[in-house]
Amino acid sequence: MRRTLLLWASCGVALASAAAARQQDVPPPDEKIQSTDQANREGIAGAMTAPLRDVNVVRTKIPRVLLEAMEDPYQRPAKADCKSLIALVTPLDTALGEDIDRHPPAPNEDLMDRGRKAAGEAALGAVASTAQDLIPMRSWVRKLTGAERHDRLVQSAVASGNVRRAYLKGLGEARGCNPPATPQHKPPAEPPVVDPGMPPPPDPYGPRRPRFPIHKEEAPALPQGPSY
Repeated sequence: MRRTLLLWASCGVALASAAAARQQDVPPPDEKIQSTDQANREGIAGAMTAPLRDVNVVRTKIPRVLLEAMEDPYQRPAKADCKSLIALVTPLDTALGEDIDRHPPAPNEDLMDRGRKAAGEAALGAVASTAQDLIPMRSWVRKLTGAERHDRLVQSAVASGNVRRAYLKGLGEARGCNPPATPQHKPPAEPPVVDPGMPPPPDPYGPRRPRFPIHKEEAPALPQGPSY
């Protein structure tokens, strides 16, 4: 069983390596950036190419907008009107994925749905771990090939991009812009309809409510000096 699994993993790595070699001449377009752990869980292809990321054959391309954000996330934009802010936030959304305010929880999403999604990611992580076991002394290989340093660079680029996007959205909210140049806030909940014929709601204190009013403790009076 283990020999079959290793053979299957080796074939997958060989196919992924051939696909990566064919794509070396074509620069990949700017898309959502991923760390090594995220790429390993991005489908079966990402799980099988995990060893290639360890030996630095397959590398995550960092979009230019994130490289610029790493230089100064709080750089003042040349123009701070709403149209210019939207033009600055949009490429960050493309590189980082939509911000958390654009993905509210689904009304029918429950723990079972989230559990199935987590189980699928865990299975892909197990496949990536099996493929990575083919590389002896993996931690040293990552250090020597530069894969670990590049992964830290990717994580720093993602953090800088998130800070940059939050800064630009703050400017947009101060100017009253519309999304995506400002956070998309959750609409306020409508107040409940109260029937005048209904009895008042129960007292949250119940029988524990104190019988006497509670007075705030007054500050002690300062001592006065002798009078002459």
